[in-house]
Amino acid sequence: MALARTFAIALDGVRGHVVEVEADISAGLPAFVLIGLPDTALGESRKRVGAAAVNAGCPLTQKKLTVNLSPAALPKQGSGFDLAIAIAALSAAGAVPAASAARSVHLGELGLDGRLRPVRGVLPAVLAAREAGFDRVLVPSGNADEAGLVDGIEVVGVTGLRAAAIVHGAEFDPLEQEPVVANATEHRPAEEPDMVDVTGNEEAVEALVAAAAGGHHLAMMGPPGAGKTMLARRLPTLLPDLAGADALEATCIRSLTGLGVGSELVRRPPFEAPHHTASAVSLVGGGSGRITPGAIVRATHGVLFLDEAAEFPPSVLDALRQPLENGSITIHRASGAATFPARFQLVLASNPCPCGHYGSSDAECTCSPMARRRYLARMSGPLLDRVDIRLTVRRLGLAALRSAAESHPSRRTSRHLRARVESARARAVERLQGTGWVRNADVAGSWLRAGERRLGASAIAPLDRALERGAITMRGYDRTLRLSWTLADLDDASSPDVDHVGRALFLRRGISA
Repeated sequence: MALARTFAIALDGVRGHVVEVEADISAGLPAFVLIGLPDTALGESRKRVGAAAVNAGCPLTQKKLTVNLSPAALPKQGSGFDLAIAIAALSAAGAVPAASAARSVHLGELGLDGRLRPVRGVLPAVLAAREAGFDRVLVPSGNADEAGLVDGIEVVGVTGLRAAAIVHGAEFDPLEQEPVVANATEHRPAEEPDMVDVTGNEEAVEALVAAAAGGHHLAMMGPPGAGKTMLARRLPTLLPDLAGADALEATCIRSLTGLGVGSELVRRPPFEAPHHTASAVSLVGGGSGRITPGAIVRATHGVLFLDEAAEFPPSVLDALRQPLENGSITIHRASGAATFPARFQLVLASNPCPCGHYGSSDAECTCSPMARRRYLARMSGPLLDRVDIRLTVRRLGLAALRSAAESHPSRRTSRHLRARVESARARAVERLQGTGWVRNADVAGSWLRAGERRLGASAIAPLDRALERGAITMRGYDRTLRLSWTLADLDDASSPDVDHVGRALFLRRGISA
């Protein structure tokens, strides 16, 4: 037949759109025309597909071949359409049964030798194919384990174009080919750091436990050597393993970024720590061609740690304000827009001044008051208003260090503290059942202030007075309420009392650790 079709997937963020790949063979001079808003990499597929078909022993037609990617108005990017284009062309020439090709989705980049190379984003693409009702997808052998993470759809891993054609029933002799294997990296280091390494700083550790239990954002300030970075890097060890939709979403993001996905979902929360010279694009995502996810997307369901936060350009820090509120980021470019999840836990760490010694008892600060104000003003008020816990971390003296070393409690291990976090989160999940929320940090303030969830006048009095004096904003009021519920969950209390509210307000406005 002169016209045939098959299907591929175009990714928009982590969402996939089904693309119908039509191939038409007509009379005329030999030509290969590709239409349907392809980008540069996809436009070059004409050369790749033509050479791959010849070297695989199943050459394309010598007539005029027109390939259309529909819907034509949807931007299409990358080399993952190569296999679908080749199969549609072979099906139009009658070399591949049209019925089999028309019910399958094809993903993969073709090399000039006819072998299939792994591509990014296979997991979200296979999910989109399943949701669209397809029952079979052909992927490169190097992506087969990743695609197999999706249930309810047949995944066929193929080494090359010839093998894919044979799967559809083409009458070609099988050809042994060595599959191209993806360069996958490990999900996380073999061993995570442990909170037991932190000596002293009991209040700081408890603040981290509260942050982990409720999913609250955290800001730490203190002189160099106080342990801010050590504490921040151990926060992910307190977080529970990812499960269900969260694990699947984190794995999809890993697939999009090209870090490699094996045969298992990502289970440990990710940890991202960009350098303070990072640009806004590297932090939130973007790019001039393909829109790629930034650090806040890669940190979804995990921790984004900004060390030396006051050294970041203010415009970069302020770019976090909208994702912190919405839990997602939509990046607009002239070529289109892409939406990514951005549900991360923000941790800021900063010195109190350029020299780092302001407020320190063992060193003299050499900064002027204006220099200190200018330094801390890099972290804007609207950004800090979105941070639930503000922690002042001080250096330990020799006496405190020896005392902590002599009474090093086993309950300070990350495993023990994570058990406390998991118990608190379980209480929150039970209380929030049916609301769609699972963490206290996600709960709407209006929900906490209404009905039976509203705290008594005596319990809420410190918070009301702080709001009346202008010490906190309305956003801060709601965030303090959420933190109060987290502290109550950690204490196994049915609801926050005046002590929980006072502690939450204390954490909100800064404590001395």
